[in-house]
Amino acid sequence: MADVKEVRAWAEGGDAGAQCELGKRYLYGKGVAQDYAEAARWLRLSAAQGSAAAQTNMGWMYANGLGLPLDEAEAARWYTLAAEQGEPYAQCRLGAMYDYGRGVPQSDEEAARWYRLAADQGDADAQNNLGFKYEWGEGVPQDSTEAARLYALAAEQGLPAAQANLAASYADGTGVPQDHGEAAKWYLRAARQGHPRAQASIGAIYALGVGVPQDYGEAMRWYLLAAGQGNENAQIGLGLMYDRGIGAEQDYGEAMRWYMKAAEQGSAAGQYNVGVMHDQGKGVPPNPVEAARWWLLAAEQEDSDAQNNLGWACEHGSGVPEDHAEAIRWYTLAAEQGHADAQYNLGTMHYFGKGVPQDYGEAVKWYMLAAELDHAGAQFHMGVMYLNGMGVSEDPVEALKWYLLAAEQGYADAQYAMGASFEEGIGVGQDYAEALKWYRLAADQGHMDAQYDLGMMYADGKGVPEDLSEVLKWCRLAADQGHMDAQISMGWAYGNGAGVPQDHKEALKWYRLSADQGNGEAMYNIGLMYENGTGVGKDIPEAIKWYRLASERGDADAQCNLGNIYSKGSGVPQNHAEALRWYRLAAEQGHPSAQYSLGWMYLSGEGVAKNDVEAARWYRLAADQGDADAQYNLGVMCSKGIGVPKDFEAALRWIRLAAAQGHAGAISVLSQIK
Repeated sequence: MADVKEVRAWAEGGDAGAQCELGKRYLYGKGVAQDYAEAARWLRLSAAQGSAAAQTNMGWMYANGLGLPLDEAEAARWYTLAAEQGEPYAQCRLGAMYDYGRGVPQSDEEAARWYRLAADQGDADAQNNLGFKYEWGEGVPQDSTEAARLYALAAEQGLPAAQANLAASYADGTGVPQDHGEAAKWYLRAARQGHPRAQASIGAIYALGVGVPQDYGEAMRWYLLAAGQGNENAQIGLGLMYDRGIGAEQDYGEAMRWYMKAAEQGSAAGQYNVGVMHDQGKGVPPNPVEAARWWLLAAEQEDSDAQNNLGWACEHGSGVPEDHAEAIRWYTLAAEQGHADAQYNLGTMHYFGKGVPQDYGEAVKWYMLAAELDHAGAQFHMGVMYLNGMGVSEDPVEALKWYLLAAEQGYADAQYAMGASFEEGIGVGQDYAEALKWYRLAADQGHMDAQYDLGMMYADGKGVPEDLSEVLKWCRLAADQGHMDAQISMGWAYGNGAGVPQDHKEALKWYRLSADQGNGEAMYNIGLMYENGTGVGKDIPEAIKWYRLASERGDADAQCNLGNIYSKGSGVPQNHAEALRWYRLAAEQGHPSAQYSLGWMYLSGEGVAKNDVEAARWYRLAADQGDADAQYNLGVMCSKGIGVPKDFEAALRWIRLAAAQGHAGAISVLSQIK
């Protein structure tokens, strides 16, 4: 290489090559003190003589404001002069200026044209940039195969950006056959050159074990290198590893720190995760307001996870005012991006009419979209819709299909529905063994309805031998979760000493738990205990209180017992009118004892005008249900023609039915007939 004096002599003599060389030496401080002004002076002289190299450097100095005013238009002018002479670097730089509209009008077509000219000369940056244009169809027809070819040319020259792009092509199978091993190879080459995106990607590859053996230590190492360069994906990757305790001891504080670094750079994923940490109180105190604030930032960047979570916050008033219309808006934005949870949530809003008019058709539309993405909850609800004909034609077979898809994913509600379908033979042949299988799967997940129904299968011997210990085991599990009917079953078991030591106080405890949930049968049982003094002091007013509570919920046994109390005046003044009112309520529900008592009141004219026909009608209703007293009395009325035509054959038939049940009066009458 000539020394500076020799180069200067030639340059001062007007040699364009020497002028360019001297300008570059001043530009880079090679053999002389770095001096941008001197560099510009000599490069301009050379460029004026048509030196493409000098013109390229003049473009670079204007583009970066080195010794010259920052002037992208002037930079583009000099790059154009050099590019038209075939200078590949200038062609590539000019392509970039058209790509981003710097100093020239933005034009993907012009960018691609100049990139191609440089790429054809082997310029690696141009090959990579042109590959990107083909990948996304910018200024050229979209062609992922051509994109991968160009990335490969640049990658083989060692360009880390191209190596990362080629790796992504192999990872996604875009333009080349999917090959995770090749993807890892190229990401690793770029990562070793310090390329942050490649470092983040190879970190993720090691974390997942895709194309390489899973190695959390390597994942952490590469994530740290990329995160140190400010790579958002690596920062989020580190956050996830600390969050989940993978590759490092679980540390929510560290997780939050890395998520925050990404969030503060504007990363939507980082903002979303910071919101989750605030929502769940991980690394920070729980703060739904902060959670919603971060989700909003991410949601406004179209992050579908954040949009869905923000919809949930608006639906439930968590950190933001409850606003179902706003919830619908955010759910819709996420759902339209294919977010299955949002589609499911949107379906549920339409199902219940929250924020929108109730519309089963719309509910089905969104449930179906989520169900087709294997969302188990949506599949279960599609089963519900088909079973009940809501928004679709009623179709139990189709319902069972959707239940099965959700059940096979372990969705407990669907497993329970499968059990119920097989037990009742709905949409499928009745099969107790299958019912037991599905009930058990749901019950083992703590599904209280499945636990109770499984207990009842053992109680009734459906598909299994009757087994009181199994009944109590499953009923207790369900009762402990608040299942009303299971609590009644536990009360009955303790009250009768069935499978457990008899303990009326324990029985009363379970009945009260069920009654507290509004269960009329439990209220009736409590009333019965107070009426009879079982496990408690006999207390008719307290019994009446509980019977009334049960009666208000339509419990016919309680209504009949109230009728008995008022009819006999047991602990209260006798009141036939009140007795009649309660008997009638129970009788109209088909309660045979109440029907008999109502018949007796019409026959005797107590609390009501005597009416033999009405008496016979009510006796007949009770007799048809096997009430022995009603059968005997109806037989007597038939024999005497009271309220009914005289009919000795009918009289004998009813009296024989009563006698078969041990009715003393009927037995006496039959003995006299004989």
